[in-house]
Amino acid sequence: MPPLAHGAEIFEKAAGNSFGMSGFLDTISPSHELVPLVWGHAGAGGYITDDAFERIVGEMIGRLSEAMPVDAVYLDLHGAMCTLTYEDGEGETLRRVRACVGPDIPVVISLDYHVNVTQQMVDLTDGMAIYLTYPHVDRDGTGSRSAKILERVLVDGQPTARAFRKTDFLIPLNFQCTLVDPSKGIVDASVAGEGGAVLNLSYGAGFPPSDLAECGPAVVCHGYDQSAVDAAADKLFAMVNELEPAFAEELLSPDDAVQQAMAIAETASKPVVLADTQDNPGCGGTGDTTGLLEALVRNKAEGAVMCVMADPAAAAAAHAAGEGAEITVDLGGKHGPDGVEPFHGTFTVIRLSDGQFSATGPCIGGRRINIGPTALLTIGGVSVVTASKRMQAYDQDIFRHIGIEPSEQKIVALKSTCHFRADFQPIAEKVIVVLAPGAHIVDTTQYPFKFLREGVRLEPMGSEFHR
Repeated sequence: MPPLAHGAEIFEKAAGNSFGMSGFLDTISPSHELVPLVWGHAGAGGYITDDAFERIVGEMIGRLSEAMPVDAVYLDLHGAMCTLTYEDGEGETLRRVRACVGPDIPVVISLDYHVNVTQQMVDLTDGMAIYLTYPHVDRDGTGSRSAKILERVLVDGQPTARAFRKTDFLIPLNFQCTLVDPSKGIVDASVAGEGGAVLNLSYGAGFPPSDLAECGPAVVCHGYDQSAVDAAADKLFAMVNELEPAFAEELLSPDDAVQQAMAIAETASKPVVLADTQDNPGCGGTGDTTGLLEALVRNKAEGAVMCVMADPAAAAAAHAAGEGAEITVDLGGKHGPDGVEPFHGTFTVIRLSDGQFSATGPCIGGRRINIGPTALLTIGGVSVVTASKRMQAYDQDIFRHIGIEPSEQKIVALKSTCHFRADFQPIAEKVIVVLAPGAHIVDTTQYPFKFLREGVRLEPMGSEFHR
């Protein structure tokens, strides 16, 4: 992840890259004078501390105040931030921006597909673009769309109409993939509904792990005619509600998944991909749980590779021992949750790397990656890419940089929920989603919500939430 960038550093860090800010900078007219504030990117985790929020947002507002007067503001946001004080972190950020610039300055934002859109976010913006893909292969494209929205607002004026619709059900992340219906059809319809008086018609699928009253999917429309805006929003919202029963995917236990993969791999010409979805670092997973690894070893899987196991101590031990050595370590399992233990075993150190490489896949292509000292460890027929830093398995180059060609393996096990599909699904005989223990709980009925609104169905067609 790029470190926090200040002022003109943003041009160096983001331009030509694959972030929302990248697409905005590449698209916005060079006739504008750009005043960069502060920008960064981080993986999913827990609540944002008040110290981090106040320091970063405080710097943003400080720089914005010094730049006044301005003609417009663009913010590259995520949309599912909860802080220790503010359940709607983006809404509070926008409140402060609007307090600085006043009501008559256009504010346009880009957002992640998993955004939990709130009424405050809608009221305080003049346009928004939300990722159309999960796996996210259009981050920069979304920034580019934001630039075009902002260019129109600067010509036609701030939108006079808004519509906001929030569903009565949550969608678990595993059921949000836009490569297939129903999500594919919904985002296609959102694009088709834009134009004319409709400035933007946006669908956000929600991020259930974030606890706030307005958690969940939403439809948002900005435009220049209230009847047209309401009609567009109502049509898309009706489609989302009609498709509620269609959000579903098969989920298997580790042993069932591994046994099925082994059976398929006997005759397959391509690898079977196992998704260790509950240990997805992109959803706050620790990247070091051992349930799927244990199942692979227990069932004597052959030709299986796993990534990324985050264990700096094991990686350091491998580097100290050298390639070809055997090391006995407690691999992974250092951070829970309850029931997850380190995997104790004797591994052969096959290869070592510094963990630095360039990604080339469609999800994060062009980014320079550094996961720290990394080792390829093997036990029986199972190999594990063990890194010093956690990283979701976005890209085949995680394997290739350490001498493994993913397409030549029998079984490929990945710590990811959906982003892996962009680069790995094309080479897969079959994709199997695995429910091994991890910090990212797939079953939304198990979340300890405190702020979620009453009566929301915790999963499609599921039970309602009540305190």
